[in-house]
Amino acid sequence: MNRQTLVAEIFRRKTFLCVGLDSEPARLPRPLQGQPDGVVEFNRRIIDATRDLCVAYKPNLAFYEARGAEGWRNFEQTVQYIGSEHFIIADAKRGDIGNTSRLYAEAFFRHLPCDAVTVAPYMGADSVEPFLSFEGKWAIVLALTSNAGSADFQQQRLAPEGALLWERVIEQARYWGTSENLMFVVGATHPGAFARVRALAPEHFLLVPGVGAQGGDLEAVCRYGLTRECGLLVNASRSILYASSGKDFADAARAEAQRLQQQMARLLEAFTG
Repeated sequence: MNRQTLVAEIFRRKTFLCVGLDSEPARLPRPLQGQPDGVVEFNRRIIDATRDLCVAYKPNLAFYEARGAEGWRNFEQTVQYIGSEHFIIADAKRGDIGNTSRLYAEAFFRHLPCDAVTVAPYMGADSVEPFLSFEGKWAIVLALTSNAGSADFQQQRLAPEGALLWERVIEQARYWGTSENLMFVVGATHPGAFARVRALAPEHFLLVPGVGAQGGDLEAVCRYGLTRECGLLVNASRSILYASSGKDFADAARAEAQRLQQQMARLLEAFTG
């Protein structure tokens, strides 16, 4: 999905919600636990309940890879079920030398219908550029993540200029691609950073985790992060997936997704209308 289509879908649906499919067998509703392909059925029910309320889905590869061949099969079945009308992010956090990155990119872009892959920039430009060579596909570079451990490296100051490491990542990586094929991950748990992010990358889309179970403030993110073309994909995973552990899990997931969508519609109108 290219940028033009993504932006059009955001404003048509009045939402920039990304639903994270971090589906754990142990946390499935009791009727699905222990069933063959229980994860796939759970994902399908969540997807069906939220299709009209979001523009993107983000399966986290760890929740599938941990279950070996069956998990990979479930991942493939899930992304095929999502279809082409939603932006599909493979949350894989890949990052390796050029040839290895090229094969990772082929796996997600050529053999699977994913639109984007999250990538770690620690190994530099040649580890990210292979993901940028596929037309209509995106690399989403980790910049300032939502976890507490982001303080260990990302928020350290560099000598002698004194810039924060995450600022340097954005300053450098924005030239590896364009706003048409490169996004940055910036966590909602750092609302005060968004003004600086926009100073460094005014047109790039941002994937924003941390709203929902992690307590990020959606309005604070939008105040400084929204652009005239929205420029945000805000992810919520646990707060939607596990809104209920009972038979009504899909209805509860829809209710939480709808709550976020309605808030996003108001914020889109307020900041871009």
